Amino acid sequence: MRNTNRNPSRNGMKSTKKVKRVIDGYIDYKDTKQLQKFLTDQGKIIPRRITGLSAKQHRELVTAIKRARHLAILPYISEAVK
Repeated sequence: MRNTNRNPSRNGMKSTKKVKRVIDGYIDYKDTKQLQKFLTDQGKIIPRRITGLSAKQHRELVTAIKRARHLAILPYISEAVK
């Protein structure tokens, strides 16, 4: 019989804490402080399921981060990883 328990801690699965981050208005690629909130300490983009953004907002965010990286406003990887 299949385990239908919905509580992840009882199944032995890790439960991730979902943080609700909200972006009001336009996501600007020049606003590095706002973009840094959606990057890990290694420089990776935090997934949508963790940030709590809508799909449209996350697509705009990823485009802005990639544009800022291309223009050397944001680093591709952090200094700690190098």
